[in-house]
Amino acid sequence: MRLLVHLVLRLVAVVLLCLACAVGWILIDAHRAIERETVASADRAAHALQNLYWQELVWRDGMLMKGLIPLPEWQSLATLRVVSPGICITFAPGIEEPRRLCTQTDGVGRPAPAWFARAYDALLGSYPAVTRPLTQRQLDAGTIIATADPMAAVRQAWRQVSVVAGVAAAMAVGIAVLAALLIGQALRPAGAIIDGLKRLEQGDHAHPLPRFRAREFSHIARAVNDLASRLARTTAERLALTQRLFQVQEGERRALARDLHDEFGQCLTGTAALAAAIEAGATDRPELAADARAIARIMAEMMTILRGALVRLRSQELDELGLEASLAQLVAGWNTRAAPRPVFHLDVAGDLASVPSEVAVNLYRIAQECLTNAARHGRPSDVRLRVECLDAVNQAVALTVEDDGGGAPATVDAASGHGILGIRERVAALGGKLSIEPAMRGLRVAAIIPLLSPGAASAAAPGYA
Repeated sequence: MRLLVHLVLRLVAVVLLCLACAVGWILIDAHRAIERETVASADRAAHALQNLYWQELVWRDGMLMKGLIPLPEWQSLATLRVVSPGICITFAPGIEEPRRLCTQTDGVGRPAPAWFARAYDALLGSYPAVTRPLTQRQLDAGTIIATADPMAAVRQAWRQVSVVAGVAAAMAVGIAVLAALLIGQALRPAGAIIDGLKRLEQGDHAHPLPRFRAREFSHIARAVNDLASRLARTTAERLALTQRLFQVQEGERRALARDLHDEFGQCLTGTAALAAAIEAGATDRPELAADARAIARIMAEMMTILRGALVRLRSQELDELGLEASLAQLVAGWNTRAAPRPVFHLDVAGDLASVPSEVAVNLYRIAQECLTNAARHGRPSDVRLRVECLDAVNQAVALTVEDDGGGAPATVDAASGHGILGIRERVAALGGKLSIEPAMRGLRVAAIIPLLSPGAASAAAPGYA
């Protein structure tokens, strides 16, 4: 999950938690407010009815002879004025039946949803009744009971919750949106740092990260830039060492080829001549002539093996014949081998004479290794080698080897042999790019090598496989 989304979700969770706490506090406060209004209504109604009671008792002399209790007319507007909306007053005068008076609930608020009424009743419960005597001097004169109408209480609570919760929700949404924008603005350097690390992974060391306002991001950018500088120096040193190793390797190959040709080749030639002389002189000894012919056949096989080894070792023909002719000889050598064998094709596009000698040697070795891998590690019937010298703008040469012998790129990449590793090292040393992809019925190995100096090549083509 992205960091911005993760932080925004956490922020939303905190906002929802705060909103839930605010709603809970509003419910409790509304419940307590209704309880306070019930107590206050009971006190006010008791005071009003007590005054009415004494007025009836003193002025009108309206008493029952049995209970000496006056019967005032208390269900009037004067009583309703002292009772809060949604509160019911029950007056139980002595021996008379209790009588109930409730204020209207329409002014309290609109009806609450059923789910809110059930939740409110389950969480906070009902309201207790508040009882007051009509008069402290004559307790048997009657009692006044104030109770909150449940529906009115739920309406009042819903009104407060809907109003305050709506305002709180609007503020929470506004805070969340503004915080998300600010967090996104603050995390913008993280995207630049990630892009810089991706370029660094691809081998691009020439684009340092800028300084950021946030000190933490600035420290990270400086550490990434320092790492890029060290990697650039290390890469340059490694490429220079690799190029030097390939030069030494070519020199050793030439020296070994020369020694094999001069020493081992002359020995084989002499041995073959001696076998021919023995065969010519053994006219009267057929068994000795047969042994001489067997030695000659072995010498011929050894000479064939020696010529193949010399072809693989020597590269001085590149200076004499050129890259195109050397590649043609390489393909022709594969085509002259004994059956069963695939058919090798060479396709050259552009002028390869302008390819520098160092690049030409490496191209020849890469083609040689690719053809060897295609013939040995698969069962192709057709192998195509294409070398194309790109235009002057690109200043690069492209080499492609495609076969129809099956195989998977992942298997080639995971192979433990040194062939693909050597190809990668050669391409990397020249600042090129190597790709191994599936073809129509096999594999395609493609290398693009710039025709620049090693330092410029590594800067021009930083990414390679």
